Amino acid sequence: MDLLNTLVEKGLRRELPTREEALAVLATTDDELLDVVAAAGKVRRQWFGRRVKLNYLVNLKSGLCPEDCSYCSQRLGSKAEILKYTWLKPDEASQAAAAGVAGGAKRVCLVASGRGPTDRDVERVGRTIEAIKEQNEGVEVCACLGLLSDGQAERLREAGADAYNHNLNTSEATYGGITKTHTYADRVDTVQKAHAAGLSACSGLIAGMGETDEDLVDVVYALRELDSDSVPVNFLIPFEGTPLAKEWNLTPQRCLRILAMVRFVCPDVEVRIAGGREVHLRSMQPLALNIANSIFLGDYLTSEGQAGQADLDMIADAGFEVEGAGTTTLPAHRADALAAAGGGCGSHGATEGGGGCGTQATADGDAGCGGHAGGCGPCGGHAAEPAQAPAAEADAAANGARPDLVAVRRRGAGTDLAPNA
Repeated sequence: MDLLNTLVEKGLRRELPTREEALAVLATTDDELLDVVAAAGKVRRQWFGRRVKLNYLVNLKSGLCPEDCSYCSQRLGSKAEILKYTWLKPDEASQAAAAGVAGGAKRVCLVASGRGPTDRDVERVGRTIEAIKEQNEGVEVCACLGLLSDGQAERLREAGADAYNHNLNTSEATYGGITKTHTYADRVDTVQKAHAAGLSACSGLIAGMGETDEDLVDVVYALRELDSDSVPVNFLIPFEGTPLAKEWNLTPQRCLRILAMVRFVCPDVEVRIAGGREVHLRSMQPLALNIANSIFLGDYLTSEGQAGQADLDMIADAGFEVEGAGTTTLPAHRADALAAAGGGCGSHGATEGGGGCGTQATADGDAGCGGHAGGCGPCGGHAAEPAQAPAAEADAAANGARPDLVAVRRRGAGTDLAPNA
């Protein structure tokens, strides 16, 4: 297929595809899907081999957010039954992080709900970073705290943060329909502040919110322009009690095409499958590892993920290997550029990527974090939540989506899972 050959050649040269080429990837047929995955896989292996980086989310503060992000179970006015608690103490967060590191995670993502941190919050997170690094040698830490004020990124860097996550989520043209309490420009500004402070920039998107192919291409091109080192790709989990509860628009095939498009546009960055992979990719998750080189291990912010051991088995069975602590995630040209800018991420064999720190990681998102990903504890069997109402199921079925195949398993009221268990 001429299109795929062209995209592979451009990816190996780090050359930006045209918008028409990116849109054509999203328009490929199911008969062409394995060819699309194989082509994206050639680009992935060129820059990342067969390594898979593991990231682990620690939810420092859950719920009670004043922002109105439509996808998020922690949003203002959300009726989703989730865990709500204020800041974890540094030793509690460090203990939670240790569970992820023990499972093979190279990066710990510290997520807190809210519009953005106060200076006191930055100090608190700084102490938490110090505690985590003291007890977990070599671990990389990504902070995801919302919109940053002047000087806060520098203070986080001084405290030991390696990266900062703040997702763009969707295109500038459609952002106002998703959130009213802050702007797309606010998010761009925070990513730029993190970059300027020498932090590795982690910023991604949420697919499945009713956006068009053009919107998806727009946001991915914007992420390339921002020069994010890691791009978490989240797939919306339509939480009951949120405005997007009935938005079941994704199929496994659609998710694979989206991931492939991201890989072709951002060939040499860490592409992370973040929230929603278990719900929307389902049995096709191993195929996605041929495109993305990073995943979250364990739970998300307000929903359960796949059991950690199941993730490790999946990686091994698919012929991939967990990236070790002594391996530099980013390709040499990116790692060297980051090191020259004063950043440590990816330049010293640590984790590169916390993107998701919160990426809508589907289960749900935290306004400040920019994503709805998140969570931190090993998976367990907890109370399941119905996926959606029958009428919504009928609408989704007409689009090819199959919400009847999944049950959104939430971390929250009615479960026996404690914060950061």
